[in-house]
Amino acid sequence: MTPTSRRVLLLGGTGEGRAIASRLAGSAELDVVTSLAGRVRDPRRPEGEVRIGGFGGVEGLSGWLSANGIRAVLDATHPFAARITKNASEACLANSVPYAMYRRPPWREHPGDTWFPVRDLDHAAELVPTVGSRAFLTIGRQGVAAFDRVNNVSFLVRSIDPPSGTLPPHSQLLLARGPFDVEAEVELMRNHGIDVVITKNSGGEQTYAKIAAARQLSIPVIVVGRPPIPAAVEALDTEAAAVNWLTAFGGGSGP
Repeated sequence: MTPTSRRVLLLGGTGEGRAIASRLAGSAELDVVTSLAGRVRDPRRPEGEVRIGGFGGVEGLSGWLSANGIRAVLDATHPFAARITKNASEACLANSVPYAMYRRPPWREHPGDTWFPVRDLDHAAELVPTVGSRAFLTIGRQGVAAFDRVNNVSFLVRSIDPPSGTLPPHSQLLLARGPFDVEAEVELMRNHGIDVVITKNSGGEQTYAKIAAARQLSIPVIVVGRPPIPAAVEALDTEAAAVNWLTAFGGGSGP
C-alpha cells in the first residue's frame, strides 16, 4: 500500500468481481483486497491481494473492517449469496463504511423460451415432477439437498465441486466448470434425455448456454428467482459503474 492509497474491500468470487479487481489493480489511489468465501476448492484468483475464508458473521466482519481501515466495500458476490450480502450491509452500516452491490443483470425470458418461475429451491422441488422426469439440475453445489425427497424424477446434477448436501435418490453427478457453449449443452441434454432444466437466475454469459440450448430443444426451464436486495442499498449493474463507485468512495470523494 502506498502512503496515499485507500484500502477497500471487494467481496468477489464472480467473473465480474475478477474483472473489477483487474481494472483497479494498477490504481495509485486504492489498495484493493478481494475476499473469496473459499467454498470452491480451486477458485479462480483475481489480480491483487486476496483473502480467502469467512469473517465470522456480522460481528467478525465489522471487526475486520475496523482493524484494516477499510474505506468502502463493494459486494460483487454471486446474486444468490444472500447471507454474505446481509452480513456485509449490516457490518458496513455499523461501521459507517460506504457499501454498494454490483449485480449482473438477470436473464430475461425470450421468444421460444418456456419458463416456470419459482420463488426458491423448495418450490422448484415441488414443481419439477409436474414438468418432467429427466431433470438437468444446474444450481451450483449448495441447495441440491432440496431435491433429495423427489423420488419420481431422475437428475443430472452439475456443479464445480461435489454438492454440500445429499443428492436426489435417482441422480448422476457431473463435475464441470464453465463457461459452457450452446452446442455442447445441446449435446449433453440430448445424450441424457433431459426434458426439464432447473437453474437459478444467475445472469451473465458464463452459464447462459444452458438457457439457449433449452430454447433450441424446446425444453422447459424452472427458474429460481433471486433473493431481494437489502433495503436502502445502492445497486450497480455495470462493471464501469462499480469501478467508479469504489474509486469515488474508497478515495474519500463520494457524497
